Amino acid sequence: MEMLQNRQEAAELLADRLARYKGENGVVLAIPRGGVPIGAVIARALAMPLDIALSKKIGHPANPEFAIGAVSLETLTVDERAEVPRQYIDAEVKRVRESLQQKYKLFMGNRQHQSLQDKVVIIADDGIATGKTLLTTVELVKNQHPRKVIIAVPVAPFSAIDKFRKLVDEVVCLLVPPFFQAVGQFYREFDQVSDEEVIALLQEQAW
Repeated sequence: MEMLQNRQEAAELLADRLARYKGENGVVLAIPRGGVPIGAVIARALAMPLDIALSKKIGHPANPEFAIGAVSLETLTVDERAEVPRQYIDAEVKRVRESLQQKYKLFMGNRQHQSLQDKVVIIADDGIATGKTLLTTVELVKNQHPRKVIIAVPVAPFSAIDKFRKLVDEVVCLLVPPFFQAVGQFYREFDQVSDEEVIALLQEQAW
């Protein structure tokens, strides 16, 4: 089974694959927390600013681990087949948005989001599992009318790659394993990324 050493190695390999975008008017949008070490390396290599895209899943009322949708500060994606009361969705959206606003302030301080209009936007994460969070991020990005949207991830199942290729301009992925269970199984080192690490990386890349 093909393996990646760690996020650093994965990010360097992705940056090589994205080298043709160096010097373009672009933004690297990392999905915290695991996507930030990936995004930071890519942003540095391509001389682009680094920003973050915050979103969180909404769990089913009977099983919070089962995602029925995802919410960002601006967008909402819900699987209508879940047949969950609207009041529950509204309450969850309010609760999640409040926590996302706190998280944004923690990570970014008083810095404003980078404008994405007419820019090359590279969305970076450390892998795709269900893809619900990434789907919300893609919607959020598209609403801002970028010139081009690229997803850059080290590992993802084929089903996710197939889905996202139809939604964005380009998907750059290092490993598309036939038997996929979890992102972490394809890294030799897959430590949890701390809030402190995220804050430090974002401060290093402050523009």
